[in-house]
Amino acid sequence: MTAVRPWDAFTATEAEVRTMVADPRWQGLSVADRAHVLAARVLVTPDGDRWLFGAHARWHLHDPADGRWHLAPPPRSVRARQVGHPSAVLPEAVIPHGYDFHAEPGSTQAFVGPDVSESLTERLRVLLRAGGRKSELDYPLTAFDEIFASDVPGTVAAVWGTIMWCAYAPAFDGNERLITVFGEYLRRSLPGDEWVRWLPAPPLRDLVTLVAERLRAGRSREALRLAATMADAAQILMSDTRFRPRALALLTMVEPMLRRPDLDAAHEDDEAMRRAWLERCPSRLCRALLPENDPGAHFSHTVYDLVEALAFMPDPQRAAAVFLADLSDSKGVLPGRLDHRLRLAYGELERAGLTGTSAGEATQPDGFPVRTALAPPVLEVMPPDRDGAAAVLGAAYAMGLAWGRLTGAKVPQSGLAGQVALVRKMVHERDDSHTRHT
Repeated sequence: MTAVRPWDAFTATEAEVRTMVADPRWQGLSVADRAHVLAARVLVTPDGDRWLFGAHARWHLHDPADGRWHLAPPPRSVRARQVGHPSAVLPEAVIPHGYDFHAEPGSTQAFVGPDVSESLTERLRVLLRAGGRKSELDYPLTAFDEIFASDVPGTVAAVWGTIMWCAYAPAFDGNERLITVFGEYLRRSLPGDEWVRWLPAPPLRDLVTLVAERLRAGRSREALRLAATMADAAQILMSDTRFRPRALALLTMVEPMLRRPDLDAAHEDDEAMRRAWLERCPSRLCRALLPENDPGAHFSHTVYDLVEALAFMPDPQRAAAVFLADLSDSKGVLPGRLDHRLRLAYGELERAGLTGTSAGEATQPDGFPVRTALAPPVLEVMPPDRDGAAAVLGAAYAMGLAWGRLTGAKVPQSGLAGQVALVRKMVHERDDSHTRHT
């Protein structure tokens, strides 16, 4: 006889809310009416925590200290019951619009362990070779000049920029073929080491600049070729779930220009064109554009992703705090952006002097790290398989990049300490041929 899975309040409530939001009548409800419907479905766990499934089709946790609602994945193994909650105190930010429930599914995995498929790599290699044959005089390197040599045409930069902008977390195996095909064009070695290349995530403005400069120079044909190169690269990347959400967003921004070559000609500067591109993207892809439109919300989503990726741990919050502790937070603003459970776990590490570990790391002359004398042992994170490890690495690295975009803090070129430690545990698996991201 097949075992029956126990009823889970979180799963049941999530399904109920999804059904309501998908109903066409949801759009006709006022914000107050939507809040009333959601407030009746707030869950409470035995520890008193209150949970709401709301905006962006994600769970929100009520902070008893100040009444805020934080993005936070729920403890699905814990029993919960439905309670009433005053709808008037629900902030509009947690109320679903409807379009935010249609986010393109993606993967939080980094490109460490699971390889990019051979077919995807080969298609991009062909596109890159065609771009590499262009003249740098016709396609000057107006962006990504810190990556590529001065005689490299902007068409090569357009392919690179599309890959890096579309990647959820651009951390790659040192031997990942998708990166090594750029070897002959590079100005210097990429950041990282022979194990992992910890690459920067460019802002959309860098891609816009390549096109906008050609338009201002009166070279509309070249501007159109650069936009088409980005569209071609994004179309290829769509076959890997680690690229798909942002690749789809980029396509919706670039393709209108390909249909109407004069569409962006009137924009006076790069920023005006960037705003025009963002406005073309449909609302259902809004989460893919959070790094550009709302860095604070984007950081919160990456923290959510990290805690979800650590669900295999007995205490995901304590495990997430290990990675949060690597962030440079000289102004002490990080705890205020965390829910009360994460804040407590982070505070324990902070009191032990174990926060800001990547930024403040020092070594003795013989190369051994300096550790706080009486610091307690840090929780060890070891995922059960390589897929899980890639998800943790991707979410943690995306979180670090999001924090840098939000605060200006620099991500170390050698990677954040917790991520590097995890890589060293799985480095013997980095040459696998796992290609299920299609």
